[in-house]
Amino acid sequence: MMYETILSVEDLRTLIGEAADVLLLDCEFDLGDPDRGRAIYRESHLPGARYLDLERDLSGEVTGTNGRHPLPARTAFAATMRRLGLKGEQQVVLYDGSGGIYAARAWWMLRWLGHAAVAVLDGGRSAWIAAGLPVESGEPRAAREGDFVMGEPLVGSPVTADQLVENLAGRALQVIDARDAQRFAGQTHPLDTTSGHIPGASNRFYRDNLDETGRFRSAGELAEAFVAALAGKPSEQAVLQCGSGVTACHNALAMEIAGLKGARLYPGSWSEWTSDPSRPVAR
Repeated sequence: MMYETILSVEDLRTLIGEAADVLLLDCEFDLGDPDRGRAIYRESHLPGARYLDLERDLSGEVTGTNGRHPLPARTAFAATMRRLGLKGEQQVVLYDGSGGIYAARAWWMLRWLGHAAVAVLDGGRSAWIAAGLPVESGEPRAAREGDFVMGEPLVGSPVTADQLVENLAGRALQVIDARDAQRFAGQTHPLDTTSGHIPGASNRFYRDNLDETGRFRSAGELAEAFVAALAGKPSEQAVLQCGSGVTACHNALAMEIAGLKGARLYPGSWSEWTSDPSRPVAR
């Protein structure tokens, strides 16, 4: 069985028990302390997991005008995945300890490379440990180079700031902002140089995709919430945005779970949008 959105701890336990070919990747990260994620990984991770770093592996070069976490080149990310051992049709399972936000970024990017067999562990590291399952520490030996080859993207092409500027007139696209309501409304925040949101955007805080246990809400609940955020537009006209293109991927995953397909990512997000003072801001 191939998993393409999320899978439970029991699902993963079954795959491992059946000796399925699984590439397990730990995506832990801390925006306030970029080295902490790898330190947490070294201290404790799921057996056999390798580490993906948000800034070194899941982001490209920051220029000051392209946001805090711009996408790397597809070829560069494909090379990273081969280095980690990815094979053509191998099942990839991603997790973190932060509600899935960094794992969801990796999930979106693997689909961007054309890899379908990729899923996020629902509940992440906490759910694994709560189930009484083992962890290990330290760094693994270098992986044998994988044979992964990029295919056609399984996500829509990333949206640019210029496209969203053009969209301001007719607003054919519906921007959905994954930041919290306070940042969206215009309250100051240490990560933002300018407060507010892209004119015409709606707000769907990514944390609301999770229930009180830290797992994704049901497909029906997610569909109801995102249909409201779409404001009458089809999901194919959605553009997902956040502060730097990370938590927006959590909304992308939630929409996929809900069966609302075709949403596109604005990778530069708010940190890119506000790098040019000529772009308008709503509050």
